[in-house]
Amino acid sequence: MTARQLHLNAFLMNTGHHEASWRLPESDPYAHVELSHYVRLARTAERGTFDSLFLADGPQLWSNLAQRPAGALEPLTLLTALATATEHIGLIATASTSYNSPYNLARRFASLDIVSGGRAGWNVVTTAGKEAARNFGLDEEPPHAERYARAAEFLDVALKLWDSWEDDAIVADKAAGVWGDDTKIHPPRHRGTYFSVAGPLNVPRTPQGYPLLVQAGSSEDGKAFAARYAEAVFTAQQTLAGAQAFYADLKSRAARAGRDPGHLKVLPGIVPVLGSTEAEARAAERLLEDHIVYEHGVDRLENLLRLPAGTLELDGPLPADLPPESAIEGAKSRYTLVVELARRDRLTVRELIGRLGGGRGHLTFAGTPEQVADRIETWFTRGAADGFNVMPAVLPSGLDAFVEHVVPRLRARGLFRAEYGPRQTLRERYGLPRPANQYLSPAFS
Repeated sequence: MTARQLHLNAFLMNTGHHEASWRLPESDPYAHVELSHYVRLARTAERGTFDSLFLADGPQLWSNLAQRPAGALEPLTLLTALATATEHIGLIATASTSYNSPYNLARRFASLDIVSGGRAGWNVVTTAGKEAARNFGLDEEPPHAERYARAAEFLDVALKLWDSWEDDAIVADKAAGVWGDDTKIHPPRHRGTYFSVAGPLNVPRTPQGYPLLVQAGSSEDGKAFAARYAEAVFTAQQTLAGAQAFYADLKSRAARAGRDPGHLKVLPGIVPVLGSTEAEARAAERLLEDHIVYEHGVDRLENLLRLPAGTLELDGPLPADLPPESAIEGAKSRYTLVVELARRDRLTVRELIGRLGGGRGHLTFAGTPEQVADRIETWFTRGAADGFNVMPAVLPSGLDAFVEHVVPRLRARGLFRAEYGPRQTLRERYGLPRPANQYLSPAFS
């Protein structure tokens, strides 16, 4: 077995990542609010010895109700239920620094880490879009740079809160009548630009110290934030060369920030569409594309590109005079990825919507299990990835197929574990040390 092993994360999204997945005969259009659906998926991913599973989230209704199953269960609540239905797999939830407070969110993640025995992860996001802003009393989203400045202070406060109990603060001395040691509690007493938090947290320090920190932005601000804080990065990359450049850039940024680059794992998204033959996989991909309602795609694309309604023509190209990324205050990196994809492959709007329908800009790959394993191995061994964020086009069948047919091939090549082995925290599974308490460092004392 090679010393370096793949990391696999299962990104679970209602009936699957393809926007038309809910229209297939096998799909349950109510699955997005059924606990049994997610329990089944979590146990399947655990059977495949995945490192972790992941739930996206946002404080707004993501799409119009006509397009696809809309709305989602609050992820920390759902993951707490999944913690009782699984034993090993990590549990990663998205939560926004734009529309939460550090104390409440730090408490919720600490509680999940304790309940799950050290399996919690936080996908740290800043939230773009007017829709979310207007749910929290704002007329417009805060500027991009301001959202990341707030996120940095938010995370600094959360780290202080997670460290506000020393590991041995609980004495539990029944004979002496002493339950805990108040000298081992460290209130942050934080006063900053965005937050004032006295603390300490009302939850003890957790099995991991604090949850695995994940980040998913690929803009300049996003990469700077990841280099400082992230331990795993979810990213959308379309080509091997682009993925290699992103990987090298992020690792070098981490090194310049004084961190071990090996402690930052890069996991590009992949949307596998599997078939026993290549022709069968292509047919499955065409079936999904045939179920796309293109009018929905036009609306979504015009919103992403900040274009007035009615601008795009289905069988024409994107407008030539689109603004640069610097003019975009929303999802900057996704904007650039979509525009570059359309320009590079000379796609019409219809073709672009078809390409985005499977994974919203993530790499979609239709092929046999052997071909999918080849693609994963190539990116893993050629400096483009430490693992993958696996995004099945259709659920549950896509995850079933990946676990049954791709995972065994990765194991046979010595790239992926055959079993979990001794019980580990999520941080340990990602090859990361348990962080020391900052209040015990020489710099603090």
